[in-house]
Amino acid sequence: MSTPATQRVVVLTGASSGVGKAAAAMFVADGWHVIGTGRDPARSATAIAEVTAAAAKGGRFDMLTGDFCEMQDVVRIATEVRALTGRVDALINNAGGWRDGKYASSAGIEATMAANHYASFLLTRELLPLLRATAASSPPGTARVIAVSSSGHAHCPAMRWDDLDWHEGFAAGGIYCQAKLANMLFARELARRENGSGVISLAMHPGVVASNFGNHGDEGMKNFMNTRLDADPPEKPARTLLWLATSPEAGTKSGRYFHDCAEVPAAPHALDDDAAARLWRVTEERLAGLGY
Repeated sequence: MSTPATQRVVVLTGASSGVGKAAAAMFVADGWHVIGTGRDPARSATAIAEVTAAAAKGGRFDMLTGDFCEMQDVVRIATEVRALTGRVDALINNAGGWRDGKYASSAGIEATMAANHYASFLLTRELLPLLRATAASSPPGTARVIAVSSSGHAHCPAMRWDDLDWHEGFAAGGIYCQAKLANMLFARELARRENGSGVISLAMHPGVVASNFGNHGDEGMKNFMNTRLDADPPEKPARTLLWLATSPEAGTKSGRYFHDCAEVPAAPHALDDDAAARLWRVTEERLAGLGY
């Protein structure tokens, strides 16, 4: 069943748990057609039941399953999105995470970079025609791509250009922070490239969230999450995602970074236009070498 022409559509990755699931419930309660993605079939089934129960104003929820470490799954999911809808008003690249060691996709991409950066890049590229079409037929600032980054981007002073997969001196925390810097640079370059198309590119920091985010992390991450008594419920950053997708203010200018429904400063090295352009080129070359 295709989306009605007037119903707003959000593609929300990582929607089977945590911030993504909370955001999906808020969007369907607001009447959106939410197309979520999840890796685990059991968690995805639970999310379908819980999110659908929140639907109001004609809201609808579809869940697609796939592993965002695997680029073939990303391409398949994009194809499935196009079969469900002819428009995308918002793409929220939320899927990602922190691993407890070094893992690789079947194509040899380090798993943290694959899920947090390469998958977001590829899905965005695949869905840009739908976003551009929505932008062309809607009020200015309507179509938006939102990158869920992290303040962790500030702890990676630069991309490790000669070793993006950290073959040397691998550190789970280090490559996660690099992946979050990649999210920031990607959002910045996307804003530059889409200037004039009407597609707005934004990034956000969710904060420390009481969710299953740290479950697959190393002991340091688990200890950090388990001792943070001030962690926010997933609904708090989810409200920011809904605000970023819907508020007129968020659609006025591309290339900005937000936390808790307010613009905040990004680290200076996340504002490096040369690095942003270089990362785009390097990512395209890596994906082309894999046949994407």
